[in-house]
Formats: sequence, C-alpha cells, structure tokens
Amino acid sequence: MDARLKPLFTPWKIGTCEIKNRIVLTSMGGTDLFGWMEKNHFDKAGARFLMEVAKNNAGLVLPGCQPVYNPMFGQWLHKNKKMYQDLKKWMPEFHKTGARLFVQLTAGFGRSFAVSELMEKLYVNPALRAASKPFMDLDKITASASASPNRWSDKVPSREMTVDEIHEYIEAFAKSAKLLRDAGVDGVEVHAVHEGYLLDQFTLKYVNKRTDQYGGSFENRYRFAAEIVKAIKWACGEDFPVSLRYSVVSKTKGFRQGALPGEDYEEVGRDMEESERAAKYLQDAGYDMLNCDNGTYDAWYWAHPPVYMPENCNLEDVEHIKQYVDIPVVCAGRLDPRTAAESIAAGRLDGAGFARPFLADQQWVTKLMEDREADIRPCILCHNGCFNMGHYKGVPNDQELEDSLHLARCAVNAETMQWSRHRIQPTRSPKLVHIIGGGIGGMECARVLKLRGHVPVIYEKTDVLGGTFIPASAESYKGKLRDLLAWYRRQMDVLKIQVHFNETVDSLERFGDEPVVICTGSEPRVLKNVPGHERMVEACEFLNGASVGQKVAVVGGGLTGSEIAYELALLGKEPIIIEMKDDLVSQHGVCLANSSYLREWFALHNVPVYLETSLKEVRKDAVVCQTRDGKILSIPCDSVISSAGYLPKPLPAEKRKNTYLVGDCRKVGNLRSVIWGAYETAMKI
Repeated sequence: MDARLKPLFTPWKIGTCEIKNRIVLTSMGGTDLFGWMEKNHFDKAGARFLMEVAKNNAGLVLPGCQPVYNPMFGQWLHKNKKMYQDLKKWMPEFHKTGARLFVQLTAGFGRSFAVSELMEKLYVNPALRAASKPFMDLDKITASASASPNRWSDKVPSREMTVDEIHEYIEAFAKSAKLLRDAGVDGVEVHAVHEGYLLDQFTLKYVNKRTDQYGGSFENRYRFAAEIVKAIKWACGEDFPVSLRYSVVSKTKGFRQGALPGEDYEEVGRDMEESERAAKYLQDAGYDMLNCDNGTYDAWYWAHPPVYMPENCNLEDVEHIKQYVDIPVVCAGRLDPRTAAESIAAGRLDGAGFARPFLADQQWVTKLMEDREADIRPCILCHNGCFNMGHYKGVPNDQELEDSLHLARCAVNAETMQWSRHRIQPTRSPKLVHIIGGGIGGMECARVLKLRGHVPVIYEKTDVLGGTFIPASAESYKGKLRDLLAWYRRQMDVLKIQVHFNETVDSLERFGDEPVVICTGSEPRVLKNVPGHERMVEACEFLNGASVGQKVAVVGGGLTGSEIAYELALLGKEPIIIEMKDDLVSQHGVCLANSSYLREWFALHNVPVYLETSLKEVRKDAVVCQTRDGKILSIPCDSVISSAGYLPKPLPAEKRKNTYLVGDCRKVGNLRSVIWGAYETAMKI
C-alpha cells in the first residue's frame, strides 16, 4: 500500500464504538436494508451490496436513508417487527467482516421531495388526491417547516407541519432506533440537518417562518433535531452512538438558487458563523459524530458533485467546523483518498466518506490496499444510473418510474444492485464472437463474453480503442472519464482479448454463421438545410483537437453542447449557446445536480444563451438565427461548433442470424445505455 494512504487504515472511535479504519460508506438512496419506496421488508439486494462493501475493508457502513415514515403506503418503520428479526439474524455475518453498521434514519424530504408529472396529476385533481392517499399521501410527504414551494414542482407546494406531527416523528425515531439496537446494529445516523431535507428545512431561515417553539430563534429552529437525539438516547442508552448527517454551509441564494464555488453571494441558509454555533449545539444535544458535506437541494451540486465541481469541494469547510466540536467529524463529497489521509494524519478530519465509488466498484478499497489502483473501475460522477432525477423548465422530476424505484444502480457497472438480471453466467457452448467496433460498447461486450467463457475478437477501424468516448472524455475537467477509458483498455489486456486494429469491416459474410456484435456507434446529425453548414466544426472534431477562434457559437444546448461551451470558457474563449428548446440540458436522464451547475455557471459568468432560437445561416463572421417570435438575429462569432445530436450508424446486417446491435448504432443514448446494453447482449450469446 502507498504509505500516504496509511492514515486511512487506523482505528478510531465514535462514542464507545471502535471502527477499524477511517473509510466510511455514506448513505445512498436505494442501498437500504428495509427497502426503498416500497413496503418495508428486509431487503436482500441492499444487504448483499452492504456485505460486499464490508467484506472489502470499509470501516463504517451506512445503508441508504430509511424514512421513519415511508412515503409509499404510509408505513411507520417501527411497525414491521419481522424485518428487525431478519436483520438480527444477518448481523453476526456482517460483523465477521470487522466492519460496523450505522443505519441512517430520516424524517423525510419535505419540500425537497422529487415530485414527478404523475404526482402532479394525483395532487391537482381532488378525486385522485383522495384516492391516492393510502399509497402516496403527498400532502403529508411534502409537509415542511413552513408553507413553501417544492424544489421540483410549482403544482405541489408544501404545507406547514403541525406540532403533533413533529412529536410523532420524534417518537418514531426513538422506537426505530431501539429496534435497530436490539437487532445488533452498532449505531444510527439521523438524516438530517443536511442537504435541505426536512430536518434541515426547520433549521434554515429562508424556509422556516414558524412562530411556535419550532421556529424563530436559533434554539427553536434546531429543536426538532435536538429532541430526536435526546429521544433516541433515552430509548437506547447514552452509550448507543448517534451520528448526524450535517451540511456545514447551505451554499444557497434562495429557493431553487444555488451558490457556485467561489461565488460572492448572500447566504440565505446556514452560513459558517451559524454553523460554528450549530455544530457545538448539536454535539451538546447528544450527537456523537458529524457526517458532513455542504449544500441543499437548491444547491444540489455540493452534496452530489458532478464532474464540473472541484475535487475535495467540501473538505475546507468540514475541516473548519471540526475546530468547534469534540466529536468525530467525517467529510464526504468528491473526496480524494490521499488528500483525506493527509487531513486525518494532521488531525483536521476523523473519517473519509465515499458513496458513488462503491457503486462503480465494491472492491475499490481492497484494490487500493493491494496497490491495484489500475484495476479500480472508477465512478465518473455522471449520476446516470444512481440518481438521475432530471429537471428543466416546465418539467418536474423527469425520471422513469423504474429508476425512481431502483436508485443506487450504476452506469459503469451493470451488475450493481441488479444481480437478479445482470450477473456473469458461464456459457456451456463457447463460441468465437466477432465484435465490430472497439468503443466502450464493444469493449464491455468483449469483457463479459470473455468472463463467460466465449472467445471475443474486436475489429477496430482505427489504431486505438475507445471510439467516440475518446472525444467524449477529452474536456479538461473529465479526468474521471479518461480513467474509465484506461480501465477498459486495461481489461482488454488483462483478459487477453484479441483486437484487430486498423481493420474496417464492410461485410459480415466472412464470418459465416458465427455470432457478430455490431458496435459501430453513431454519426453526427448534419444541418444540411442551413446555408453555410459546411463552415461548422462538428462537436467531436472540436473535442478531437480541431481549432476554433476566440468567439465561438455552439449550436445545440443539450448536455454535449453545454459541456463544450463550459470547456471553451475554461480555455479563455467566449462561447455563445444557441438552443431551440426553452431551457439548457432539457433532456431525459441528466441529474439536476449536473444540469443546474451548468445553467447557473453560465448565468454567473455571463455566457450568452439564446433559448427558443433556431439557426438559419452560418456566415464567415456570424450566425443568423430566428427566435420563436420570428425575430431575426445576427450574432457575430469567429467559429461555429455544431452539437445537433447524433443518428445511429449500424453496419448493414441484412437480417443475418446471430447478429446483435449494441450501443448508439442501435439507438442513441448515453454511457449507461451503452454499457448495460452491451452487458445484456453478451449474456444472450
């Protein structure tokens, strides 16, 4: 092991509970022990994930947040005694790993509850609202400290919780924690004065406008969280550890308005001065640890950092707050292990929190310890599989029901939390399988085929593996994507998969009846109806190194175009975004944490954005556009980049048997659809 990492593998204590090392799996929705958005039960898939993480040298394991009142079917967590009995039977096996388990309990979401279009329909129709109450009581689920707007929807506002409801939640925390303690769990974590969830909404002045004992003064705003830990300690004993998920600073300018790194702004939530006082107050109330990051749902990119956020984005604030408490402090949020180790060695931090890296590779800590970092499948911070709750103008949570009910899956690892349908099954009939195209889809297909016992052969028309993922990972801030590309290339070497470089396949006849997988990707959509379109630089051409001028018009404000504009600005150029829709990144599957960062970054840095505007002509020194209301604009620029989307480009198969299409040549999607589709195809052969 790299000597710099050794501080991560030293013991520490939370209260009287000793933890073998400083690696903490922080909670993610979907990795729950008692189910997620379903009737409560002992969840075998969640338990499998947690056990795998524990076996691979995590010190403290925190399952996904468990609502004490389940939003679906209105169940109180302490009512189902059987699942605690099942947990008690499982705990001895878990403890054999040497890890400790704290179960995270949450009061819920309040105004942060991710309302979908279906939920809007249920709420605005009085008859449907009444009929849906037994399985989804939106009036109760979205209730907050005070009447306030929902983060996602204008149609489902939050009402003020009653004092009786608050007391019912406090009692539920205590009863649930007692059952968990009796089942052998090592501690609980209260979720949370964190991320703008319900308990945090009570602490934040811009949300909490109450005039009773739970609003107004500092003590009143933090009373709910303080009474919860006191109730748990009364029920479970003073020696039962209780952690608190805690956002040091809210980084929030207002409802649905975050503050970007380095931005000069007026904090409407918890600023550092209040946080210094709050951390000590919460410690004195009885909390034994603070598990920290920053942000709210209004500034979601702090708690769920996309690839654009700086590495270790929360560390400085967390290190600062540690000076004001005597209990252990954990930091999470795009944390680098070596930086965390250095902070722990210096006494500025006690534990290092990681979440999404465990979805990409449950064995990453073991590989780190064994000096096998090149074998770690990296998280690329995309949220495509784990947390793809999208939002754009006029649309609330744009997420498929399948994704809402099955969080914590992973775009780059098709198996995570999907073992019932994605698992390596050895073949009984090994075959030579020809794969046309060496992009990510081709390499994933080859990898799974080889692990199953087949003999895959890749035919790549260039002299390097990667395909369109090479330009897709080219921007300066996309180091994690380049790490994934390197991982795939290494897998081809480790598995000794044969690759034919510089070989173009025009016909499949040469392969006889042997299976063929076509992974030829897509081609850019060319705006041939636009005069001067030949002057444009295609997005991949730019990402592959084509030069552009100082002032660059980017035609297309989807994710690709917005990321290119962001890169241009980072390079010191002057991007201009032209988009036909009424919002940037107005597309399915892109997490709000990612899209809101880009939208707010462009606004902060005064990047010109023309929405509801279509391209009409490309001239030598300008683009001519038309707005939705018919106004003609001439926008001066030195270069034009086209990011108008892509079209499938499959190799003609002529209804050939044993032929499979994978990735964008079948249907243009994202990295998740490519990797999952490649995995599923490889399992069919």
